[in-house]
Amino acid sequence: MSNPRAAKIAERIQQIIARRLEKGLRDPRMGFVTITDVRVTGDLQQASVFYTVYGSEEEQRDTAAALKAATGMMRTEVGKQLGTRLTPALEFIHDELPDSAQHLNDLLAEAKRRDDEAHALAANASYAGEEDPYSKPRDLDAADDDDDDLDDLEDGELDDSDELEDFEDEDEDGLDEEELEDDERRD
Repeated sequence: MSNPRAAKIAERIQQIIARRLEKGLRDPRMGFVTITDVRVTGDLQQASVFYTVYGSEEEQRDTAAALKAATGMMRTEVGKQLGTRLTPALEFIHDELPDSAQHLNDLLAEAKRRDDEAHALAANASYAGEEDPYSKPRDLDAADDDDDDLDDLEDGELDDSDELEDFEDEDEDGLDEEELEDDERRD
């Protein structure tokens, strides 16, 4: 509600209806009712009264019928105590928020139970491969060995002649003679 006057009137209506329900209605169908919220339109003509009922679905249906029957009497009570020129029309709406909240609490409890199970399984688990599968930076001694292999290659001391021939056929870009000829034909 962006209108501050509507917010004040809604709060006042909630108090009036709650007090009236606390005194009791003569309808035996009325259950234990809590007024959770009241929303008033900007023109102050309509008021939606949200309520919850403690009990079974049958008690909720009976209470809804009792509130519907008592709407006129409640509007009269609100009009007397509100002191405004116009009394808003009341509409009683069963508030589904507690049911939704309970459903969310159930879902959160299920998620916590599953997390606890996963943590219990992880506590007894072992690695399928190495404990740390990521490559590590090489130490300097290993890097020196690799440089020695390159020096041997330049000196022609390697026994693997296929690797040497492949290396000699390639130019500085890493392309061999056949690939260079194909590139020149395309140009």
